[in-house]
Amino acid sequence: MRYDTGFDRGYTAITGPIAPTRENTVELFGYTIISDTSSQMRRVLLSRGAKRCFFLNAHCANVAARDPGYRRALSRADVVLPDGIGIDIAARLNGQTIVENLNGTDFVPSLLEVAAAERKSVFLLGGRPGVAADAAAALQNRIPDLMIAGVADGYGQAGTDEDVIAQINRSNADILLVAMGVPMQELWIDRHADQLRPDLIMGVGALFDFLAGRVARAPGWMRQSRTEWVWRLMQEPKRMWRRYLIGNAIFLFRAIHHAWQNGLTGIVARSAVDRLIALGGVLALVPLFLLIAVAIKLDDGGPVFFRQIRVGRQGRLFHVWKFRSMRPDAERLRHHLVDSSDRTGICFKQANDPRVTRVGRLLRRYSLDELPQILNVLRGDMAIIGPRPALQSEVDLYPQQALERLQVKPGITGVWQVSGRADIDFDKMVDMDIAYVRSRSIMLDAILLTQTLRAVFSGRGAY
Repeated sequence: MRYDTGFDRGYTAITGPIAPTRENTVELFGYTIISDTSSQMRRVLLSRGAKRCFFLNAHCANVAARDPGYRRALSRADVVLPDGIGIDIAARLNGQTIVENLNGTDFVPSLLEVAAAERKSVFLLGGRPGVAADAAAALQNRIPDLMIAGVADGYGQAGTDEDVIAQINRSNADILLVAMGVPMQELWIDRHADQLRPDLIMGVGALFDFLAGRVARAPGWMRQSRTEWVWRLMQEPKRMWRRYLIGNAIFLFRAIHHAWQNGLTGIVARSAVDRLIALGGVLALVPLFLLIAVAIKLDDGGPVFFRQIRVGRQGRLFHVWKFRSMRPDAERLRHHLVDSSDRTGICFKQANDPRVTRVGRLLRRYSLDELPQILNVLRGDMAIIGPRPALQSEVDLYPQQALERLQVKPGITGVWQVSGRADIDFDKMVDMDIAYVRSRSIMLDAILLTQTLRAVFSGRGAY
């Protein structure tokens, strides 16, 4: 392993939050969170001048609510970055949008790639004996030009705090990664920030364990769908059940209360109900999700999920998630089948679509392919009840009156879905959706939700 001895760069005092503007930040729980972590912002993070950088996720917010010391450490950070779907949900409930919501485990290595290009070195502190060294080796294998200034574990390998600080400062590292877990790492950084010389000091949680292979990452499809927390729960249920099963529910209530205090009562009430149902659905359906994923993989070995751009409320584009029920090349073959649609109007449907797989026919029969849209509800792209999410190519052909269906969020289920689905032509579907938009209420949503179960088991119009 190559160690960089560097040179004496001197010390620059902490300069405060990095370029906060209305465009690149959101305000949540009393913290200013950097929303835009584009390549330009990453270069700012790596610029000269001491900076404390912490991540904020649902668990962190819960800990901060009950730990004054950790709360103070977060408030004194120069940079707070969003980590995970929970912060995204809280921002949306508060009428804000996070430009790029991170996964800290992926973000830090990508940041170090930029650091390597700029000839900056990194010191790794934390983890059980040997973990930091193994993580450093993994990083250097991934980023050959990365300079490792030094490593020390988090269990007293280097002696006292003073010994560790002296070792870090002697290394002349530009970046210090501290992996002691929340809130210990933030408290340690906050306590010793004035003594530490690296330009960027980050709390990175379990990153070293992941890099060193001590803890397995979730499959790619779970990371893409932002359900890696479910994987962590399955890996360590005894240690993680309280954090995720109870903690996520507490965080959601806290986010709703925070939004309610900010006066977004109408939006909050409907979004909160949707998200509570979706959160319960995700937790209850994890075994079914895994069973379906295995069945799809065994059927043809292709991807588990299908992701497609759809049009949401007010024309906002988003990626809708489904279990894949068609061949991987289905989109390429679609234009060959458009003229054979069994449904009149704009929306294409074919009862015996040759692109549908064997497992896919079963999934469509009982609408199981739609289940991952629960994740879209958690993100705020969709609602439980609402019009079917349309393709941009369909919206481009809408007559003027059909645009009214875009005034509300699209839903997993709705009037059209419980009334016959593909058996209903486009014009009638539009009439149903407009009627819903003009008369929707919590009571109507409850009725449609109960009717959905009947529609699913009957299978009418499902193909």
